[in-house]
Amino acid sequence: MSLLQDMIRIRRFEERCVQLYSAEAIRGFLHLYIGEEAVAAGLLGVLEPGDAVVSTYREHGHALARGVPMNAIMAEMYGRATGCSHGRGGSMHLFDAERRFYGGNAIVGGGLPLAVGLALADTLSKRNVVTVCLFGDGAVAEGEFHECLNLAALWQLPLLFACENNQYAMGTALKREHAVTDLALRAAGYGLASWPVDGMDAVAVRQAARRAVESIHGGGGPCFLELRTYRFRAHSLYDADRYRDKAEIESWKARDPIPRLFDELCTTGGAKPEDRAGLESAVDAEIDAAIAAAEAAPLEPVADLTRYVYGGSA
Repeated sequence: MSLLQDMIRIRRFEERCVQLYSAEAIRGFLHLYIGEEAVAAGLLGVLEPGDAVVSTYREHGHALARGVPMNAIMAEMYGRATGCSHGRGGSMHLFDAERRFYGGNAIVGGGLPLAVGLALADTLSKRNVVTVCLFGDGAVAEGEFHECLNLAALWQLPLLFACENNQYAMGTALKREHAVTDLALRAAGYGLASWPVDGMDAVAVRQAARRAVESIHGGGGPCFLELRTYRFRAHSLYDADRYRDKAEIESWKARDPIPRLFDELCTTGGAKPEDRAGLESAVDAEIDAAIAAAEAAPLEPVADLTRYVYGGSA
């Protein structure tokens, strides 16, 4: 039920962001996580508070699953001073140092070397924690992907590489970009324990994540999970989405992780048919409150615009 609640919370938040974006209440780029909720809920739910997370620009679900308060995320979407990045980051740059949530990153693959640095720092400081680095299949074509997997394996860093393979690097299908599309197999070539996971199954993701984290804590070195998932919406709201066949999209929607888990729970007696409406109602109330708080929050004063830009201005 906790997995189901987390996924519904992410889904409803993203759906409301579409409405807010269409009404020009929030602006900038918007990359939605609809369809991929099982990854965030299953993976980040097994982490301890001291573990670190490095995210991508499709990060709202990651931040929510990590425990970043919804009010702080929504305020950031609005560009308000009460946002988790003080209104300076927006949708693509959520950040919460207290929860060791080190961002979204607008650069494809840009989080990989940061994650290696975090894991190395934790190792040198003898902290028994794990760093999780989330990235998409598009990042596998970047040079830092190969460099970082090699360094992590060479130095045996406590690092979990979590590749959200949603089949498309923006508008380029995986099979049009890579001669070898088994990404877990490619990672294994660097000596990492690697395996593919059904990224549309929250329970399978949680089991795989727990196995990986336990292996890393046991001194097994870095691990790689290829989480095979799919985004139901376009790459971003600026994307006309003309590169995917509608039948393909519908076939993946038939594997929607939310009704899939809910139906399983109803079958096994873990939930009742009326429970989903109650969960959605509670989440909607939370989102309403977050929107109201964001709209009432102040913008950063003009006098503070150079704060954090120059040294000594913190």
